[in-house]
Amino acid sequence: MSSARPAGLPHVDAKEPAVLVLPGPVTRDEVAALCAQVQKLLAGGGPRVVVCDAAGLGPPGLAAVDLLARLELAARRAGGRIRLRDPDPALHALLDLVGLRFQVEGEAEEREPALGVEEAVETGDPAV
Repeated sequence: MSSARPAGLPHVDAKEPAVLVLPGPVTRDEVAALCAQVQKLLAGGGPRVVVCDAAGLGPPGLAAVDLLARLELAARRAGGRIRLRDPDPALHALLDLVGLRFQVEGEAEEREPALGVEEAVETGDPAV
């Protein structure tokens, strides 16, 4: 037995991801509590992303890299990911240097061209 699909677009429940504001310099004692908070936010269902507001994180250093790596690990264990909001450019460069890649709000996703970019074809190019 089959039934016809309803007309129109399917219903999409567009929920905003939870936001975790990271305080100024975080001590090693606070890291475990922040990881538990990420897991708690992901346990509630809904979007599988927690946005970490890194604007107030303080000067970039290995402590910030360690914190973000542990938050990502906690999120993955809970079946989700973290996304950074407003990271310091130096922190972003430091994360790239140590090989950690995080999705950052406002950046185009990998393999997705930025808005307004079109590929041009030269007239003498052979067909592929």
